[in-house]
Amino acid sequence: MVNPNRLRPAVAPLALDYMADLVLSQGMRVRLVDLCFEPDPEAAIRASLSECEPLLVALTLRNSDDCYLATSEDFLPGFAQIAAAIRRHTAAPIVVGGSGYSVCPGPILEMVGADYGIAGDGEVPLALLAAALRGEGDVAAVPGLVWREGDRLRQNAPWLGPLEELPRRARALLDNRRYFAEGGQAGLETKRGCDRSCLYCADPVGKGRRVRPRTPTQVADEFEVLLSQQVDHFHLCDSEFNLPADHALAVCGELTCRGIGGRARWYTYATPAGFTPELARAMRRAGCAGINFGVDSGDDAMLASLGREFRQADLWETARACREAGLMFMYDLLLGGPGETRESVATTIDLIKRISPPRAGVSLGVRIYAGTALGEQVRREGDMEQNPNLRGSVENNDEFRAPVFYLSSALGGDAPEYVAGLVGGDQRFFFPTAEAGTEAYNYSDNQRLVEAIRRGYRGAYWDILRRLADPDEVR
Repeated sequence: MVNPNRLRPAVAPLALDYMADLVLSQGMRVRLVDLCFEPDPEAAIRASLSECEPLLVALTLRNSDDCYLATSEDFLPGFAQIAAAIRRHTAAPIVVGGSGYSVCPGPILEMVGADYGIAGDGEVPLALLAAALRGEGDVAAVPGLVWREGDRLRQNAPWLGPLEELPRRARALLDNRRYFAEGGQAGLETKRGCDRSCLYCADPVGKGRRVRPRTPTQVADEFEVLLSQQVDHFHLCDSEFNLPADHALAVCGELTCRGIGGRARWYTYATPAGFTPELARAMRRAGCAGINFGVDSGDDAMLASLGREFRQADLWETARACREAGLMFMYDLLLGGPGETRESVATTIDLIKRISPPRAGVSLGVRIYAGTALGEQVRREGDMEQNPNLRGSVENNDEFRAPVFYLSSALGGDAPEYVAGLVGGDQRFFFPTAEAGTEAYNYSDNQRLVEAIRRGYRGAYWDILRRLADPDEVR
């Protein structure tokens, strides 16, 4: 298993830890090549492969790009270079997977030149593929498999089985303690999949459109495993922790009963839709330290256009629930989608200033993915190169493999400057560029975060940046 992600702060490749548990339970051996900590990636690959001839090499892709219009950094060329280096040192088949891969599996497989891909959940498919390559099954029957058959690509339906049937998560493959020291937090999930209908979101594409929960006992067990490795700050990887609400309350109840709330601090993503004071209090008792709410907009018409299920009133109620429970929180904005105007952006920024969350993140431009409603809308609008609402890689990019963004032409050619002017240096906001006079909002290779973590800061990156701005805050 190879982790190619070398960005800082270091983020542990959760998929590899999870997949190793199942592969090991099938009696196979696993070797990790973690390029995050290697000064010379090809030398590390060469050294590891010189000591064994693997059945297959699994390569994970967490993100295909940084998802910011302002920078539009494409990670796929570097990913392809790692795959080529592996190819130079082994004849074993290369299989690619991961959340970044799963949203555009065919084109990425072709670009990287891998033998196989696994779209969606990877644990069961990887074990089945390894068994099939040993002659114990049919490769073509592996769920989620993407492969070439003659001159065409084939892709099987993903594995969408119950997560509670997977082996206990031992979290033993990765050096999670080192990732904690250099990344400030560890990831885990309480569920997988999302049944919402947001216009732009790729989570249902890559993780399934049905929510598949883990049991509260399994979640608490994984907390305990990582706590035993001296990791005590966590970030949940759920699309929305509070959907469904009864599962979130049950998880909080189990963490509280075990006393984990007094030993761990954790952060999560959540939606304002249906976020209640009861849940806020339960999360606080269970050790939650902060919540990132995907708010997107403060304009009701834009929220409807984006397929969101909440409105302005819900944002006020969510902020009140968090404050009463003593929960830190931030509101994430996604500006520039279909129907966005200067007036709707002004409404949003004004509302956020009045609600006054501790922090608000501003992203300008909506990343387009195949399989989403926004992707289909853009295709219906015709030639991408002639579409005035598109920015980024608009040439020969029909599958949206390279970074391409929707930025409503109604915002005008000076959209970044206009939004920066509305923010007006308000330090509660994170902004993609320096124009607003506020903290930058891009965590990839963020040296300010790297240094803060080296000095002992822990937790969600937005909250570390918030604490850095207040000398009275604890690390």
